[in-house]
Amino acid sequence: MASYEKIFDGIGLRDWCDADASESPMTMAQLLAQSSGGADGDSGPSIPFPSLDTLHEACAAIPQSRDLTVNVEAGFLAIKDSLKFVLDPLTQPLSWMLEGALYAFATIPWWILIPLLIAAAWFATRKTGITVFVAVAFLFFGITDHLDVALQTLSIIFVCTGLSVVLGVPIGILMSRSDRFQRIMLPILDMLQTLPSFVYLIPLIFLFSVTEPKLYGIAIILYAIVPVIRLTDLGIRLVDPDVTEAADAFGMSSRQKLYGVQLPLALPNIMAGVNQTIMMSLAMVVIASLVSAPGLGVLVLRGIRNLELGVGLVAGFGIVLLAVVLDRCSKAALQRIDPTHEAE
Repeated sequence: MASYEKIFDGIGLRDWCDADASESPMTMAQLLAQSSGGADGDSGPSIPFPSLDTLHEACAAIPQSRDLTVNVEAGFLAIKDSLKFVLDPLTQPLSWMLEGALYAFATIPWWILIPLLIAAAWFATRKTGITVFVAVAFLFFGITDHLDVALQTLSIIFVCTGLSVVLGVPIGILMSRSDRFQRIMLPILDMLQTLPSFVYLIPLIFLFSVTEPKLYGIAIILYAIVPVIRLTDLGIRLVDPDVTEAADAFGMSSRQKLYGVQLPLALPNIMAGVNQTIMMSLAMVVIASLVSAPGLGVLVLRGIRNLELGVGLVAGFGIVLLAVVLDRCSKAALQRIDPTHEAE
């Protein structure tokens, strides 16, 4: 550290550095060096990277890296009550919707609910093979006593995917109509798409009670909404300019052009975004089981926690089966909308 001390001495900051000098806790590097007998400095002359901890050793006025994390936490806790005051009433309907969906799927008799879901698959796809596959999937869940938890997962997916589409499509439309808004949204979407799924849960745990369904509902929506926003924006921007010029020539207003020309032509891309949103919702609902989200994810966590291999594998296979059902149904529905789209 002598090299950095000389730098601070050379620019005349020694008095400032020593003004706040006090006994500070050792860094992890210092603890490791102490445990190894302090041999870390015997490897010859070297200049360590000027990290906060390294500079702190040369100048006590510079904060340590642990001070950064402590200040981030303190800053979040300082605004937590204000955020909670604003977000609680805005997100409470999400809790009601999730609780209502879970209650409906739990109380409707299976001999009514399952035929309704199979009929919905038929009307969405109009394909006998996929409809039979959906029926076989529910038969598997029923035989293995996983029907209740599978329906819980399905109800959460329906609510969160529906809200993602309702919120995501208008945002995508606004992005397609404004380059400035697109430039603002793209970094936010990039962050939401690359942020690890577990990280979504950290601030929400501090804001809401673990028993509130909106805790995992918000995490699922934030994680899954990105594809439908991006593909809505992309689909509208890919509409042939000649078509929009023809619409302008016919005297269409912006609203008429949007609903009569752009959205119908962009619908295949939007439906592809819906498909990806469904898949991402299903992926996140398993992670959300860590914060009391019911469904198949609970059994997966039980298998991991208690080392119950069979429980974890059967529940994991159920999640895969549910993902295949939703994927095939959404892709078949897309193929009905756009016959030129080839199902993968």
